[in-house]
Amino acid sequence: MAVTPDAELVARCREGDAEAWHELVDRFSRYVFAIVGQGYGLRGDDAEDVFQEVFSRVFERLDTLRSDDAVRPWIAQLARRCAVDRLRSASRELPVEDVPEERYEETIALLDEAMAVREALAELTPECAEILDRFFARDESYRTIGEALDLPAGTIASRISRCLAKLRERLEGRNRSSDPSSVRVT
Repeated sequence: MAVTPDAELVARCREGDAEAWHELVDRFSRYVFAIVGQGYGLRGDDAEDVFQEVFSRVFERLDTLRSDDAVRPWIAQLARRCAVDRLRSASRELPVEDVPEERYEETIALLDEAMAVREALAELTPECAEILDRFFARDESYRTIGEALDLPAGTIASRISRCLAKLRERLEGRNRSSDPSSVRVT
């Protein structure tokens, strides 16, 4: 299952491709919610309003994006600005100046890592993606996974190991081709 590169997705959105727009929103929706929730502590209606504002601005201003490859940091910056605006307008007890910039930067770095892993998982075979999802995201045991997939627990262990190696290769391949501050797999 191939993942459409961000730049290609942005180009298709600019051409008016509604399917590409839905894919872009789907790709970055959890990212935006995590930024406003984890980075700025917004919840419920406030988080939803910021989410709507971010994607409204993305839709309206997509033509102003200088590089189609820079859509992720651009969306992060829009989310940051909208969250700060929301905090200011709501006159929270915590002044906006007290939201530590380091917390925001750490949140963005962790979210970028998670998105890189998610994209790399999407490039694996469906079997590998499922087995890694069951083991790491759903916290299922070898036995539970084996029963669900009708495989012995020992086979599950070896498949997890092989699939992790494939995932690591994908992530390290991205690391070599991008800047040194990108994802590290240890």
